[in-house]
Amino acid sequence: MALQTVREVSTALQKGIWDEKLSRIYGDGASRPVGRLSALVDGFCDFYGAGGNTPIALFSCPGRTELGGNHTDHQRGHALAASVDLDTIACVHPNDGSIIRVKSQHHRIAEIDLNQLEPQAAEIGRSPSLVRGIAAGISSMGYSIGGFDAYTTTQVLRGRGLSSSAAFEVLVGEIINHLYCGNQLTPFQLAQIAQWAENTYFGKPCGVLDQMACATGGVIAVDFRDHDRPQVRHVEFDLYGAGYALCIVDTGQSHADLKEDFAAIPREMRAVAACFGKEFLSQVSFADFYAHIPEIRRRCGDRAVLRAIHFFTEDALVGRQLQAISQGDADSFLSLVSQSGRSSYMYLQNVSTYRDPRRQDMAVLLAIAEQLLEGRGACRVHGGGFAGAIQAFVPLDMVDTFRPAIEQVAGEGSCHVLSFRGAGACCLID
Repeated sequence: MALQTVREVSTALQKGIWDEKLSRIYGDGASRPVGRLSALVDGFCDFYGAGGNTPIALFSCPGRTELGGNHTDHQRGHALAASVDLDTIACVHPNDGSIIRVKSQHHRIAEIDLNQLEPQAAEIGRSPSLVRGIAAGISSMGYSIGGFDAYTTTQVLRGRGLSSSAAFEVLVGEIINHLYCGNQLTPFQLAQIAQWAENTYFGKPCGVLDQMACATGGVIAVDFRDHDRPQVRHVEFDLYGAGYALCIVDTGQSHADLKEDFAAIPREMRAVAACFGKEFLSQVSFADFYAHIPEIRRRCGDRAVLRAIHFFTEDALVGRQLQAISQGDADSFLSLVSQSGRSSYMYLQNVSTYRDPRRQDMAVLLAIAEQLLEGRGACRVHGGGFAGAIQAFVPLDMVDTFRPAIEQVAGEGSCHVLSFRGAGACCLID
């Protein structure tokens, strides 16, 4: 593959040659990503000592927001998600060797040898495990892959439910796909590989919704009941046109130390399913579940029962959300968002860990957001929960008052006003 050089890419960016292509990915005003991409190339050159004649390619992968289906994907239910206009970008040079190096700004370099693709115990919970796992997954499909040097920067907030890890994973997969697989891997295949790497190499149990939203782009509805061939449907949803902005409000608390809290949710849901000889709750009817609640309480405990109730409630809500969107009924959609938030709060119980009752950041911000919205819009837990961020759909005429008011509690710069992004993981320039 013939790539453009550092000098050619830098010149083309400054002259606006790529503006039209960039605007299709980032929206109008391509000058906004041009500055970031130019700084990315400079960072790559500074770190790797690259010169003007070094061949490079630029890549992007967005973060995502969950619109419906909180913790339903790992039970093979239904979910609704969208990619957002915050992304992780990479400048990449194929190095003609067997070493993959990924240097993320402000983080230590992740370096792996393609001759050693087995999981490494010392890498569990660290980014080299993700790079190694993705390379192993793609290699196992029969592709002959080679090494590369990458430098990345990101706008995707870490530990805030915007899927910074999924964006990184899918980005690495897209780089390999473009450089060595002839772009033959589909977005879903990239998502599956990324999920497998996070589960098997990184050591974190997760579903595949985050990776699918990052890889695919736009607003998607997913039916996970056939795990190997989930049904993915793109959904037209102009949130801004409906009169609302998506606000993600940072609690200041990270997901980093919550591995067991997250792992307990699918474990408890699957324990309930096992009471019926099934593996996932989507294989159990609500009527059967409801009829056996006393027995399930004895066998699995009350929290598992409540989390199962959340699954059945939330899974049904997704279908109603899709119907509201298809009918252009934003008010009904937002009412369902509020119902989803209450189910997560009351039944799933992922708004707080309750280890320290003095720290309930997410619960406080949800209460403040409800007061500020005065019955308009909607708010709910964002993503996995327990910490991270809340999600608020704010009427456009209230954004200028909502943002500073909630930042008085959450902190300056904590409220991020986002848009949906139509493009998933992609090569921007090669």
